[in-house]
Amino acid sequence: MDSPVELDRRDGIGFITFDLTGQKVNLLSRAVMERLSQVLTELQARDVQGAIVRSGKDGVFIAGADVNEIWTVQTGEETAEAVRTGQVIMDRIEALDFPIVAAIGGVCLGGGAELALACHGRVGSDHPRFQIGFPEVNLGILPAWGGTTRLPRLIGVRQAMDLILTGRAIDATKAERIGLVDRAVPHSELDRRALELLDELIRGRRPRRPGKSLLLEGNPIGKWFLFWQAKKRVLEKTKGHYPAPLAALDVMRRGASSKARSLELEQEHASRLLPGEVSKSLVRVFLLADRAKRTPDGEPPRVESAGLLGAGTMGGGIARLLASRDVAVRLKDVSPDALGAGLAAARAVFEQRRKRRRLSTWELEKKMALITPSLDWSGFGIADLVIEAIVEDIDIKKSVLRELEAHVSNECLIATNTSTLSVSEMQTVLEHPERMAGFHFFNPVDRMPLIEVVRGKRTDERVLTKLVWMAHRLGKTPVVVNDAPGFVVNRILGPYLNEATKILLESADVEGIDRAFLEFGMPMGPLRLLDDVGIDVAHKAGAVLGKAFGARTQPTGVLEKLVAANRLGKKTGAGFYRYDGKQSVPDPEVCSIIGASSSRPLRADEALKRALGLMIAEAYRCLDEGVVASADELDLAMILGTGFPPFRGGILRYAETYGIDRVAEDLAQWREKEGSRFEPPPSLLERARTA
Repeated sequence: MDSPVELDRRDGIGFITFDLTGQKVNLLSRAVMERLSQVLTELQARDVQGAIVRSGKDGVFIAGADVNEIWTVQTGEETAEAVRTGQVIMDRIEALDFPIVAAIGGVCLGGGAELALACHGRVGSDHPRFQIGFPEVNLGILPAWGGTTRLPRLIGVRQAMDLILTGRAIDATKAERIGLVDRAVPHSELDRRALELLDELIRGRRPRRPGKSLLLEGNPIGKWFLFWQAKKRVLEKTKGHYPAPLAALDVMRRGASSKARSLELEQEHASRLLPGEVSKSLVRVFLLADRAKRTPDGEPPRVESAGLLGAGTMGGGIARLLASRDVAVRLKDVSPDALGAGLAAARAVFEQRRKRRRLSTWELEKKMALITPSLDWSGFGIADLVIEAIVEDIDIKKSVLRELEAHVSNECLIATNTSTLSVSEMQTVLEHPERMAGFHFFNPVDRMPLIEVVRGKRTDERVLTKLVWMAHRLGKTPVVVNDAPGFVVNRILGPYLNEATKILLESADVEGIDRAFLEFGMPMGPLRLLDDVGIDVAHKAGAVLGKAFGARTQPTGVLEKLVAANRLGKKTGAGFYRYDGKQSVPDPEVCSIIGASSSRPLRADEALKRALGLMIAEAYRCLDEGVVASADELDLAMILGTGFPPFRGGILRYAETYGIDRVAEDLAQWREKEGSRFEPPPSLLERARTA
């Protein structure tokens, strides 16, 4: 198929087929939309009773608009023109004087879902890649080709809010239950059942759809309450940093009585949002992540069996992840209790997926059967990959790796999950160091999307490529980094967390410190993060960074005192906070343990400048030293590895937006007050001079 959209006619039925040549997915670019407009004109000129919209790609209907084109839009006028073009085409589909049905056999997102909404009927299949949703809020915009207008009219305001405000996608069964698709069918029957629905529409039979909530949507008071609650939830979640969900709510509220007015509101909000800083940052992050998800050239490595050393929190999580991708795992530890805990942790995550209906009971047991516990080296001889995830101690790791090599084949890849220690030093104990690299997961393994693939001094580049392939297979986003203390994420995070403890010593205000960074957009404050990571784990990492970088990362002693008091954070029920089930409160006792005083009352703006300034300075040092290849990869790593606010585009993007010259001034001021740890790197000063 040379054209991205083709039109055929058979037995009085028009078939519109999307199939972009040379592309894995169908996207609605300007060229595709122009061709679709031509096809609609051709369709209207033909003698047809109805039409089917379908895809020529297996597992993909239409994956949305072309985000690269969204990135190029700079002004409100450009946005308004693009929105008007899309709305006109969707209106033409809806206004056809014969019925048209979307046969959705896979990914149907964004503009693709808006196109399906404009059709008179929709059939979804049970293809494993099927998902339908409106992820525009994740790009800082809203469905503006009629999606925010049509969806609440089709499935009700409450269900529409759930999809549009969260950006989440759902499967065909859920889509049928809420009325988003009219039929959820086996994939093999998609074409036949789409024609069957089309025939019903031609005969004037309207599909039955679930009713809307009359209690909330059928009266003014109920509707007011619905919107009030939704706005409250949005603000609680976003702290006002993400304007797109509020814009979508405004369209649904003020456009409810008039479709024409609703479409106008879509256009108005899109014209303001898309050229804005938040949308540009989010679109950039999407493009960076999309680029990082591209698999390397060549054949993927064969990994059917893996070994996992260490059944702790990380080890158990990695073992579950491998099993979820149908890799048999030999999970080794020296303690039967540790093995039991590792298996229990893996099962708990599988159970969560089963409860969410993403996994059947049979599939759960099948996956768990792939994880075999072991107290010895049996089974490691057939492993294609072994990942070491034991205690963060360089001598213990070297000892275990030296012993491991005698029990694996010469072709086996060896990886370490170390978060701060030298991969190159670990390689020194191996006879074949070229087959070893770092493969650093982040906790919790099942939720954190990043893997740092670490190049040791003697790592073969082919090994790195294989581990990048493996990261993709595990559903993670890899960023390749060079071996250096803390690599990228923990190296930049270390000074930030250390400075938070310094500010605590001065202010004795746990809650105030965390609140300042939450309001900035961090997913959690630095002290809460230390509790989550484990204060003992953070203490060891801080010691490594302090030894490597001296004054600028020298530990304050806070973590050491808490470890001595056995306050290790959430896992022991007490750290900076005290935990009781799901409840947590700042613990005043912590300040007396660490010797904090309120000699310098907390100022949120100063706390942000100090901690973020140190992060920015360290980020530039990472670039200067070549620890990571580019600023783009560094920003992506910090967002995926630490939750740095995506709407700010990453730590370096934030520095540019804030102003490099202002960063340099802030660091200079704090260097005078606090000392050499605030010394900016020469590259930052040079950028500030030319800013």
